[in-house]
Amino acid sequence: MKFRTIGCACATAAVFALLGQSTIAQASSHREAPFITKSPKVDGTDFYLFNSYDPLRPNFVTAIANYQPLQEPMGGPNYFTMDPEALYEIHIDNSADGIEDLTFQFRFSNPLANGGAGVALPIGPDGGTMNVGIPLVIAGPVNGTDPFLGAGSVNNINVNETYTVNVVRGNRRTGVSKSVTNVAGGGAVFTKPIDNIGKKAFSLVGGSPETSGYAAYANQYIYDVNIPDCATPAKMFVGQRAESFAINLGAVFDLVDAPLSTVTNPALRGAVANPIAGKNITSLALEVPVDCLRTGATGTAAMIGGWTTASVRQARAINPQSTYATPSREGGAWAQVSRLGMPLTNEVVIGVADKDRWNSSEPKDDTQFLKYVTNPTLPKLIELIYGAANAPAPSVFPRADLVAVFLTGYQDAGINVNKNGATAEYLRLNTALAATAAASQNNLGAAGCFTAATATVRPVVDATAANTACDPAGFPNGRRPGDDIVDIALRVVMGRLLTTTEAPAGPAPLHDAVLQDQSQFNTKFPYLKTPTGGS
Repeated sequence: MKFRTIGCACATAAVFALLGQSTIAQASSHREAPFITKSPKVDGTDFYLFNSYDPLRPNFVTAIANYQPLQEPMGGPNYFTMDPEALYEIHIDNSADGIEDLTFQFRFSNPLANGGAGVALPIGPDGGTMNVGIPLVIAGPVNGTDPFLGAGSVNNINVNETYTVNVVRGNRRTGVSKSVTNVAGGGAVFTKPIDNIGKKAFSLVGGSPETSGYAAYANQYIYDVNIPDCATPAKMFVGQRAESFAINLGAVFDLVDAPLSTVTNPALRGAVANPIAGKNITSLALEVPVDCLRTGATGTAAMIGGWTTASVRQARAINPQSTYATPSREGGAWAQVSRLGMPLTNEVVIGVADKDRWNSSEPKDDTQFLKYVTNPTLPKLIELIYGAANAPAPSVFPRADLVAVFLTGYQDAGINVNKNGATAEYLRLNTALAATAAASQNNLGAAGCFTAATATVRPVVDATAANTACDPAGFPNGRRPGDDIVDIALRVVMGRLLTTTEAPAGPAPLHDAVLQDQSQFNTKFPYLKTPTGGS
């Protein structure tokens, strides 16, 4: 049903991926703008917003914001802590004006153990005459849930990362802010598990070195939390997860180095292993009672919009005699440097000259980028690659189908899929629409909800039970981890929602040969898989 929303952002995304220049720089929204490449710790990579499909949690909405792209599992000795000088946020608009009504604000701290002194070992003659700090983030295998036990404990963690979360109602900077607290004990400080260093590092947790204990270790940090002014507890997890995006990077970025006969053959979906499957990211995940996010259970009151941002202070002074605790001084107002709602928007829709401006903008001001939607360049690039006779770009302008997808949401023949009244780019979720069980999800999301186009008639939504291919709970009705946005995007950007006269290539079953599917993810919170370990 929401395939239009899919079409614009996703379609363009997939196409741009196909046209990209680097096998490292372009995946979902990884390293998508020139300035953000300088600050990977605040680079948002993927954002998910969906009605939870854990059968035991039917009245919850899950939001997942991923940061720090393309983490190498062998990325020691420091690994991938979050930036303690940054502000990470997940925003919810439930009043259809493109402005946040609720904001979850995450702040991080990563002090050394032993009150900032760190783990030290006695080094020298006669049993040790000098205590010397170790160069690693752990001093031995990790165990337990208390990261502040210090040297000599079975925890052995040298760099301890914690975080706090505030909920702001109203304007993100001037609204009323209250602390999220732990159901167990009422504390407001939470522990982020260290990254998956390798099997030996977690051999004391839940098994032998041959059976990685990281999953058991990390699961200790899935918290039940109280959200202020919300009657039912939520769940929260912050930590490293396996990369959740899938794209055929090598072929895609080498000007789509695959014949048209391959990328239009449905039997070859999944023929290529995901090249970035061995990478990791860091997730900020919340599973919130639906009534804590929406203003009503039906109609537009049940629609919410969501996006994630990261901000840093406007001023930074580098310490010429840097220490672990004070490598620099940060000050001034918060300045937004990363933004992500719909996948791949800034990466493959917005022109290079405006990418950094997009990252600093807010959804309420998105009409300033309208030309990139009404007159997209990606379809023309695809045409140039394969030739006008083989992959002709759509000929209708302005692209009202992509405007519906990108900026307004979709309503068709009296069926309101996710149109909430706002003109803004973000993920729109119809919370009144029941989640599809994991085993029944279609990885093409709502694409199957549209009837076939003719030369003169555009597709319309068919969400009846007879249309078994229709999965209206999928992208672009929010976004689930298993939604194959690259394949959906390719089809929509080339005109899946137009007539065959307007878009001769619209009916083609385009894909990148790499499959994204729910079977690659867990079926309960936090949904994303255990990260790949360094050994």
